[in-house]
Amino acid sequence: MGAITTGRVPRSRMSLGNVSREALITVTVVAAVLLWMGPSLYRQDLIFLAATYSLIALGMYVPFVLAGSLSMAYSAYAAIGAYAVALISVKTGMSMWWGWILGALVAAVVAVLLSLATQKLSGFYLAAVTLLFGIAFEHWLIDGPSFTGGSAGISGVAALTMFGWEPPRYALVVFAILFVCLIAVAVDRLRKSVWGLMLQASRDNRNVARSSGVNPTHLTVVALAIGAAIASTGGSLFTVSVQAVTPETFTLSIVFLAIFMPIIGGRGSAWGAPLGALIVVIVTLNMPGYQGSGELLLAGAVLVILIVAPGGVIGWSRALLDRTNRIYQERVAR
Repeated sequence: MGAITTGRVPRSRMSLGNVSREALITVTVVAAVLLWMGPSLYRQDLIFLAATYSLIALGMYVPFVLAGSLSMAYSAYAAIGAYAVALISVKTGMSMWWGWILGALVAAVVAVLLSLATQKLSGFYLAAVTLLFGIAFEHWLIDGPSFTGGSAGISGVAALTMFGWEPPRYALVVFAILFVCLIAVAVDRLRKSVWGLMLQASRDNRNVARSSGVNPTHLTVVALAIGAAIASTGGSLFTVSVQAVTPETFTLSIVFLAIFMPIIGGRGSAWGAPLGALIVVIVTLNMPGYQGSGELLLAGAVLVILIVAPGGVIGWSRALLDRTNRIYQERVAR
């Protein structure tokens, strides 16, 4: 008796196809960015800034988009990573890679403590309290212990080395892009994992999650810790790029921009955060004739996206691709 076929595509083949498609899109985007950047030092600085924004936005993506917890303390988490690298490099003479690790751990611990202190708050009240924490942390860097350098910050950070090799600036930019891609892949895999699905379920209905044996508070605390650790790497990357850091480097304006980056790029995928960060940098800093009003242009772009394409650029692109594919199949069927 012959085997009966159901016409269904095996899940493994579908997963492999999705991974291949994402890899192809990623390689294409990275190649386009590198081609656009070229040898221009100004554009290399823009890519470094976009990478920093991307990591902060990816850090916010985990608790904000997946868990529905709006914390506004991410300027502090990025500053922790930046100062950790600077202090390790300048004060101890050790490899700055230890600063990356230490900054991520300290930021995660601070996020856990802050989340435990504000676990009864949500919505506007959580945003307000964490916003005040970010402001207080910035003032602490200015008026606090002498090792922070006060308002002057810390300068003279050593150049990044890899196994004794000091890569040129172009290679550092490529490293920054690849690092952002690696984090974006990890966050997107986390979004699709069992833990990520439980996190999103607890965001949508906490009572149902509790009845299923899931503790939404614990999930949110872990999400905040992961997000803070990722955001700290954005600060570390920025310190590596400019070899200095000041308290004014990471202000609350970055947090507000980071909120809109996934909205611009698309909240349905972690890749929306770096895509939104790239668009934000280009619109605010590299639009000919609009350098003085980039924020106003960005606000208009966000408004248009919310009205025309609520799913962001990625969601709009997917809808356009599906529509094109459907039209093509209809024509073939005729």
